[in-house]
Amino acid sequence: MASNVYVIMDNKTNKEQIIELLASKSVCKYSVFDNTYESFKIIKGLLNEIAEELKVELSDRNEDIPIQYKERGKYEVEFKVAGDLLIFNMHTNVFEFPKAHAVMQTKYVKDDVLRSYCGVISIYNFLADSFRFNRLNDVGYLIGRIFINKDKHYLVEGKRQLGFLFNDFTNQKLTKESLRKIIESSLKYSIEFDLLVPPFDEVKLVSVQEMNQIASSVSLKTGKRLGFRYEAHKNDIK
Repeated sequence: MASNVYVIMDNKTNKEQIIELLASKSVCKYSVFDNTYESFKIIKGLLNEIAEELKVELSDRNEDIPIQYKERGKYEVEFKVAGDLLIFNMHTNVFEFPKAHAVMQTKYVKDDVLRSYCGVISIYNFLADSFRFNRLNDVGYLIGRIFINKDKHYLVEGKRQLGFLFNDFTNQKLTKESLRKIIESSLKYSIEFDLLVPPFDEVKLVSVQEMNQIASSVSLKTGKRLGFRYEAHKNDIK
């Protein structure tokens, strides 16, 4: 279909081609944005619900574990559970998959190339203390990305179960139930993804300036896998 579109476009004036593009690609992108933002609002509601559910269930067990949902802006929210902080961020732009991506080889996309345009919601995992103590050098990790197209079909790229439970872009349509599964998988992965002690030789030298700055918590970098070869976990990525 894509090649036929360009043949037709070549036979039209520039103005006609502009109108054609606005009527197809631009309309598609607006539809993608609307679907992504609608899904992000559902994510906000689900995170709030899950926070309240966890508080009740942990209270019943007499467990005092901090659970907090907080909006950081129109397109960003955070969910703190114990020592972990998850940030869900919606990008305001629309993207197309690279030509070499597996999605581009599917009949679903080949039948309508506009289906390859997607909005993106990213999920990051940080240490809660990184924000609590304003440790500006600390690092977080991207653990998943949700891609949503004009038909509300979706794909998740991510770590472990996030990467293989939600990868049928041709047939999967995003629902409240599937979004809840994605959130719960993200929480589970983050809680299981532990903070490791960095190798001694990589942290044995500290400057006077760094030592003086420790009180303000902005110098010594901390991350769950900092100092170790993160590449060892590439097999988790799907």
